[in-house]
Amino acid sequence: MKAGSARLVVQTWLGTRLVILLVALYLAVVEGRTLPAMFGNWDVAHFLTIAEDGYAGNDVAFFPGWPLLLRLVALTGLPSWVGGVLLALACSGLAAWALYRLGGAPAAIAWLLAPTAVFTVVPYTESVFCAAAFWAWDRALAKQWWPAVALAAVAASMRVSGLFLILALAVLAWSQGGRRWPRLAWLLVPSAVVAGYATYLWQLTGSWTAWYQAQANGWARGLTWPWISLQHTLDAAAPGAYAAYPEWAWLFRAELVAMAIGLVVAGYALWKRRWAEGAWVGVQVLAFSISYWFMSVPRATLLWFPLWIDLGRGLAGRGRPRPVRAALLGALALVAVVVQALWAWLFFTARWAG
Repeated sequence: MKAGSARLVVQTWLGTRLVILLVALYLAVVEGRTLPAMFGNWDVAHFLTIAEDGYAGNDVAFFPGWPLLLRLVALTGLPSWVGGVLLALACSGLAAWALYRLGGAPAAIAWLLAPTAVFTVVPYTESVFCAAAFWAWDRALAKQWWPAVALAAVAASMRVSGLFLILALAVLAWSQGGRRWPRLAWLLVPSAVVAGYATYLWQLTGSWTAWYQAQANGWARGLTWPWISLQHTLDAAAPGAYAAYPEWAWLFRAELVAMAIGLVVAGYALWKRRWAEGAWVGVQVLAFSISYWFMSVPRATLLWFPLWIDLGRGLAGRGRPRPVRAALLGALALVAVVVQALWAWLFFTARWAG
């Protein structure tokens, strides 16, 4: 690990976290918004409710790992939202460290500069899931499968994306050759976590499809043909589609862009015969494409480590004069920080941020 590049990753982590927190402080001072309200918007309210009171209604759409962590943090006397922010900050650093190992400093820096980085600062599952999933991948590449599956089990307790991680790890285990079946058998560990939650929901609700029903009822994520889902998204992204909420159309346009990026990343990985990485991104793109419309895809790009590895390699590529490359990268970083701040403003002002 080169000290200079590692230092740059740490500086980027500090700088990007600071920008997002400064947006919150600005809104607190200028508009009188409270920090608990700003950091408790959207899904955070569901997580905190589950942590305090257990499951009810459509809250079963959220996996139990994160609420359990928030409940444990509350035992220390810290407010749950404060503990969630501290955990998110720490885990975002762990995720960046894993990306450093997987793709070098450019990959980690690219991820830290992601437009939707606010979701790695507020009490959402992105930071902890990425930390567990990225490190699971790192250990699996090193053929250290018992820590890989332990970390994958943590990821699988956080969100349904853990299912896709298990599938991608299975492809990776198969592609490593040799004695494949023992490696595949290890994946029963994270699979048991998902099965355990499904069984719990069956006992709670009497339905094996409770999670899907909650997603469909609460967030319009019912199964839809891909071309119909695309049309719904195009309609929502049209100018004037939501006159009372002008940012919605822009967010749906970002959904379309993120889906296109996902297709490119998955296709490129498969073209390069990186089968497991292609499966990891491709299966998520497929899942988003069969929902009522494309929703939360820009946020999900945080999970797509092949995107950040390839993007980092491309931006740090050789062939351009050093001053030109430095100027280009500096300009791109500035634009990225501005976009991050705007996305944080959306979230903290309770506007839809994906």
